Amino acid sequence: MSQTSRGSAIRVAVVDDHPMFRLGMVALLETLEDIAVVGQASSAAEAEATVGREVDVVLLDLELGDGNGIDVTRALLRAHPDLRVLVVTMHEDDDSVFAAIRAGARGYLLKGATPAEVERALRAVANGEMILGPAVAARAMGYVAGTRTTGGGAFPELTDREREVLDLVARGHDNTAISRRLSLSPKTVRNVVANVLTKLNLPDRSAAIVRARDAGLGLDPD
Repeated sequence: MSQTSRGSAIRVAVVDDHPMFRLGMVALLETLEDIAVVGQASSAAEAEATVGREVDVVLLDLELGDGNGIDVTRALLRAHPDLRVLVVTMHEDDDSVFAAIRAGARGYLLKGATPAEVERALRAVANGEMILGPAVAARAMGYVAGTRTTGGGAFPELTDREREVLDLVARGHDNTAISRRLSLSPKTVRNVVANVLTKLNLPDRSAAIVRARDAGLGLDPD
């Protein structure tokens, strides 16, 4: 990996549009042995312009003012296949976690992670490992174990969260109502609905309702 080109130092860039969090993370990293902060960015455009071959690991938020971390992850890894991406975000929903991993992220932490957890994750990702923070890992294990069964076996190509949202769409709820019901941001709900339409190759919300009800979703009373 590229970090070996300068001894054992892990070269890190921090991408986050919240200045206080970004600067705090940089200050933390600069106290750690053999870790060098070599770049910062506050937007998707800055990240793609700033992160180059001299960076080993990017600590990346999912919500950026001019884009999202999933797209940035894909773009950075296309340009620099050896780069490691460690997501550090407020979002712990299944869709965000699995979308980040599908995009190529090697780690996923919540912003409430302790300094020790950040250091451990950073070093693990730099070493080529895949790592999830404790809270995220617990959700992932529940997903793998099948503890969430919304929608039964319908639409196996969808995540549990996507089936859950589709079920509510089929019941006639709009995005605002779904957002309140599931404690998600309206933007997250819009993104989930868009993912459902794409995965099921459906043209619009009405078609999704028909397809969902045909499969048995949205029929039980609230």
